Amino acid sequence: MGEFRFGNQVGLVLEGGGMRGVFTSGVLDYLMDNKVQFPYVIGVSAGACNGLSYISNQRGRARTSNIELLEEYDYISIKHLFSKRNILDSDLLFYEFPEHIVPFDYDTYFSSPMRFVMVTTNCLTGEANYLEDKKSKERVIDIVKASSSLPFVSPITYVDEVPMLDGGIVDSIPLAHAIQEGYTKNLVVLTRPKGYRKETKDIKVPSFIYRKYPKLREALSSRCAAYNAQLDLVDEYEEKGLIMTIRPQQPVEVDRLEKDVKKLETLYEEGYKCASKVLKREFVH
Repeated sequence: MGEFRFGNQVGLVLEGGGMRGVFTSGVLDYLMDNKVQFPYVIGVSAGACNGLSYISNQRGRARTSNIELLEEYDYISIKHLFSKRNILDSDLLFYEFPEHIVPFDYDTYFSSPMRFVMVTTNCLTGEANYLEDKKSKERVIDIVKASSSLPFVSPITYVDEVPMLDGGIVDSIPLAHAIQEGYTKNLVVLTRPKGYRKETKDIKVPSFIYRKYPKLREALSSRCAAYNAQLDLVDEYEEKGLIMTIRPQQPVEVDRLEKDVKKLETLYEEGYKCASKVLKREFVH
């Protein structure tokens, strides 16, 4: 077993996972409470959404959006799939929330010294795109919306006129990319307990689905294997002492589209406690 040491060139990697991302919200609130920052942060899907509030230093904003306002606004529902072709009310989440309901601090975000990268899947190439923006409000929203656009239940989203979907299709845990960017040591926040692997076997996506995007179909047809390989990499680097992980210690009872506020609150609190346990000896004196 190697030994992890924090330094100036440590990155922060945030997995997605839909509403399981409330665990990450708890971790990031702990980091903000203790004024812990990283030079490089990369997030996917829910990790990208949570990461925005971390970069803008808005402690509690993600918790408010994901837990406190969930019942009131009912933004996850099958009814949206029929009315908006999206299981999420994306107009509410990506326009009303950041502009009016839980305003996003763009000024702090744009001036933050932390780099923030959000992962999307390019429908044309079937590959992950790693995008960042510290200038355009509209493009920031386009990127995070694309990163969170779940396949099959959300419409394709365009960034720079390129069709995109959820980055988790290809790269749910973008540790390898952080390393490629020069961050050889990373703190990785996961939303599943240690030992978890997808047991579902990959099935070839039929040609009538996403018929204009054969490379996307290929990516969707191997997403379970890709995710398990990313978890293998996490375990390998953790064993070598090159990364530190924060992940749920209990079996996660929260589904990707969970609406039970009590379950979400419990998972948020676990995230905060896990971060405290793992990081106290590193940062808090």
